[in-house]
Parts: sequence; structure tokens; C-alpha cells
Amino acid sequence: MKIKIKRIDKTLPLPERKTEGAAAFDLVAREEIIIPSGMVEYVPLNVILAVPDGFVLHLFARSGTHKKGLMLANGVGVIDSDYCGNDDEVTAAYYNFSDAPVTVERGERIAQGIIRKYEVVDWEEVELMEKPSRGGFGTTGKK
Repeated sequence: MKIKIKRIDKTLPLPERKTEGAAAFDLVAREEIIIPSGMVEYVPLNVILAVPDGFVLHLFARSGTHKKGLMLANGVGVIDSDYCGNDDEVTAAYYNFSDAPVTVERGERIAQGIIRKYEVVDWEEVELMEKPSRGGFGTTGKK
């Protein structure tokens, strides 16, 4: 699949899969950002992507990001196909859960993305569901 991409700073690399088996591509911070303890800051990721209609870009923290004391503030980013204008830079909201400020360095691989196909659903409202109730959250783990 070919995706149109615009880099804001062409001195930083294009998103890249680091291994042949990698499902996601890494995205880098366009500028240095200091995230104070207990706060959320937005990290610009240096790209504008023309995700095709019927697809979505899911944005995740890299697996080691928690070691810095950071997590994505919204869990998973959802970048829609119509977020692709000349000023629509992909950005990640990071929450600092550590006790000290955390610096995200310019050029640091800080997020990863996967482009996935999705289905548009239509709702069919009913009064009763056909299957029996299973119980509440975590009920399959009970003995």
C-alpha cells in the first residue's frame, strides 16, 4: 500500500519499520518536549499522512516508553483518513506518570503506528439480545 506523506522537518527520517517482522512503524519527535510530572504534553511526530478511505492510523506508545515514565494520555490514538490537510501533523499526547520531568528528545522514536482497515457499521436496535448474559468484567477468570 502506498501512502502519501509530508514531513515537516526533512532532516528527520521517514517513519520506519525496524525489522522485517515489525507490525508497526516508528515515529519520531519533531522537537524536544519537556513533560512535567503529572502533566500531559503534545509531541509533534513530524508527519502528515494521507490515510486511504476505509483505513485508520492507530497510534501507540513504543513498548519501552513506559520506562521513561510516559504513557499515551488517550491510550491509543485514532487518526482518521480525513485528517490530512497541510497543517494536520500527527501528534501524540503523552502523560508523565513519574515524579520528575521527562524530556522527549528531538528525533527520538517515541510512538509507533499501524494502518488498519475498518468497517463502517449500521446499528440494528433490539429489545432483547439472543445470547445469555456472561456476567460482569473479568468473569471468565473466576473458578
